[in-house]
Amino acid sequence: MVILYWLRRITSSSKLSYICIPKSTILTMIEAIQHEFQRPFGNPVLVFSIILLVILLSPIVLKKLRIPGIIGLIISGVVIGPHALNLIEKNSAVDLFSTIGLLYIMFIAGLELDLNEFRKNRNKSLVFGTLTFILPLFIGFLVCFYLLEFDIWASLLTASMFSTHTLVAYPIVSKLGVAKNRAVAITVGGTILTDTAVLLMLAVIMNSSEGTIGPAFWVSLLLSLLVFTVVMFYVIPKLSSWFFSKLESERHSHYIFVLLIVFVAAFMAELAGVEPIIGAFVSGLVLNRLIPHTSVLMNRIEFIGNSLFIPFFLISVGMLVDLSVLVKGPMALIIAGTLTAVALLGKWMAAIATRMIYRFTRDEGNLIFGLSSSHAAATLAVILVGYKAGLLDENILNGTIILILVTCVVASFVTEKSGKAIALSNESGLLAQIGEHQHQKEQILMPVANMQNFTKLLEFSMMISARRMNQPIMVLSVVPNNEEAETNILKARNMLKTIAQEALASETLVNIMATIDHNASSGIARTSREIGASTIIMGWPQRQGIIGKLIGDGLDSIVQNTNKTTFFCHFVKPIANHKRLLIMVPPMAEMEQGFSQWVTKMNTLAVELSASLLYYCAPLSQQSINQCIDKLKLSASVHFKSIEEWEQLIKKESEQSADDILVMVSSRKGAVSYSNQLDNLADRIEKRFSANSRIILFPEQHKVDYVNDRYKELDGEPLARGIETVQRIGKGVSSFFRKTE
Repeated sequence: MVILYWLRRITSSSKLSYICIPKSTILTMIEAIQHEFQRPFGNPVLVFSIILLVILLSPIVLKKLRIPGIIGLIISGVVIGPHALNLIEKNSAVDLFSTIGLLYIMFIAGLELDLNEFRKNRNKSLVFGTLTFILPLFIGFLVCFYLLEFDIWASLLTASMFSTHTLVAYPIVSKLGVAKNRAVAITVGGTILTDTAVLLMLAVIMNSSEGTIGPAFWVSLLLSLLVFTVVMFYVIPKLSSWFFSKLESERHSHYIFVLLIVFVAAFMAELAGVEPIIGAFVSGLVLNRLIPHTSVLMNRIEFIGNSLFIPFFLISVGMLVDLSVLVKGPMALIIAGTLTAVALLGKWMAAIATRMIYRFTRDEGNLIFGLSSSHAAATLAVILVGYKAGLLDENILNGTIILILVTCVVASFVTEKSGKAIALSNESGLLAQIGEHQHQKEQILMPVANMQNFTKLLEFSMMISARRMNQPIMVLSVVPNNEEAETNILKARNMLKTIAQEALASETLVNIMATIDHNASSGIARTSREIGASTIIMGWPQRQGIIGKLIGDGLDSIVQNTNKTTFFCHFVKPIANHKRLLIMVPPMAEMEQGFSQWVTKMNTLAVELSASLLYYCAPLSQQSINQCIDKLKLSASVHFKSIEEWEQLIKKESEQSADDILVMVSSRKGAVSYSNQLDNLADRIEKRFSANSRIILFPEQHKVDYVNDRYKELDGEPLARGIETVQRIGKGVSSFFRKTE
């Protein structure tokens, strides 16, 4: 606009003769610029630039006013839309991005759903889905039929619009970290049930009003839904698991594959006679177990969706709002106000009824209302179908647009307020249970020797780490102290830089450190003490030679020189492809100091993988594990098999499957749960369970506290080490003679 102003000044000035550019050329330039800025803008580059500017600025500006960013995007859509400044019109490109954004919201809702929590609450989801469908439908029909005096088909169609809702406010709970709360699981499950029911009802109403409903309609609908279900829940999981396993290194292809599954599922749902959002949500459920929440792929999915596609959808919702309907007479205002009040009342009653039935907290009840009160895409789809068919008039259409704006604003405020309250209560409860000091001290040390298994170890570290942990993961490389130490330390640092870049892809905080020591074991032990590591995560130990076994180098040396929880891991395929954790617990493991810590971390891993837990343990250990689960309110699916002898655990080979992670709980020498049967455990497990992913974990053990400092010099550890070495030599010699014989 400024350019046009100065060009006009130049062309009208008497000094134009001094300019070498002809006047006709300048006039042509003015006309070309005017054409580009004619409203609505037609240049796709300019349109996309305007939308990106809105996505960038509206959340930042409205955040200063303490207004949720979602509302800012919707209001921005109102301002730039065809009913206000008319900068952008609703065209095929805007509709495409808007559709992608809506499908993305439903896909992420299915992807982030805690399947264990969902299974536990599936009956509650069914009850909530029934309530949030029937109550708004009943109230809406009475109001439309008796108060607004619509005919029966128009009343049913409008009332069904009240029953549906769109998870516009879901990005809020996702950002607040409460997406796995039971209220969210129930609401998301209820959403898919009520939307499916509404859209099926829409098809029935339209066919009934046209007189085309009959046996052929029902047979076609049921068969198409059956085919859709079989493909999504049987074919797609097998195909996805195969793809992620065979193309594990092709990480950029993973995202494209996921998008392909989402849109194919949405299209198949449309062919089956339901809305595409159903297919997008189901694809999220199907891929839920294969895409852990802490993975690089999940980070990319959320980043692109929250940065571009979902904001685009919210802006497009605002572009539908026509505020001029408020001045088109009292009837438009009455209908708009009535529709909005009935929509909010029906959803509020369903949320309150669910809260009272299951004795949820006030914040959880408000969260259910906030998530389920916003009306957008499905609501508009229902009304547009009725409007185009002549069942509904313009007043209903305009009133629905106002309803969308008001309910989205109310839903955003309620969801953000209740979500923050739940997030704060969860954090304070976690700190009270685990202990604030211990919670803040979470520090993971991850020694690596090469890049071969680094990605899986890093992914495992992220999965078991504390959610609120702000400490970066320490990645360590130990270089032997020999003549080539200086050259090797430079190579190690270059490798660690590559590792740091890999970690940045998942927004994981890492610190890298290369150090020189006599051997890897002493370097790891020394560094763990220097940084105050609480957990050590390493790759599976290499097989030792006769010298290593005799002097106790390697795994034994590391665990005996450190007292923190230590994991030795080997994964034969992507971690997300595992379906069950088989945890073998020795007798009296519950007596160890780090018992609750590793139980919590195994539960966290199971939740991330949507996997079940099967414990092989003694009855007393089972009782302690159950107490720990109840105290910390852990949500994984847990099963037990009672067993007394450790050798019985080793012989459970026939019960393994390729989708299991075998977790062997060991202990350090001198610990309460230690026995001679735990010696050489890594070698024995590797021989017997070579086809399985496996973990050996050593729980945290108490430090030795001396009653008096004068007795420090009388430490019996060297003597014990000497006796232990002699025992190893004796075992090695006897083994040698047995082999000779």
